[in-house]
Amino acid sequence: MSFTQLNPTIPVYVIGKGPGFALAVIDYGQEHNLIWVTAITETGEIWCAPNPKVRMASNWTMGRPKSKVASEEETMRLAEGNNEGASEGAGKVTC
Repeated sequence: MSFTQLNPTIPVYVIGKGPGFALAVIDYGQEHNLIWVTAITETGEIWCAPNPKVRMASNWTMGRPKSKVASEEETMRLAEGNNEGASEGAGKVTC
């Protein structure tokens, strides 16, 4: 088993949790996924996410687009946020 602290941290997207920063990586060996110790930006929670759930953040200068999963999840979150606001405060103006 190895634990590697990342310095600097790496911006990532955790499927089901949102964007955050990877602080460390845990490697339990051959038969296991890498585990990313990740601080979620929106909630401040620290999660240990298995490798298949972690995506690199987009990077315009490197030519790396936002991952398809991240784009789809963010679209769903925005839609949910708009639906909640519409039902709570009819006539409420948001910018």
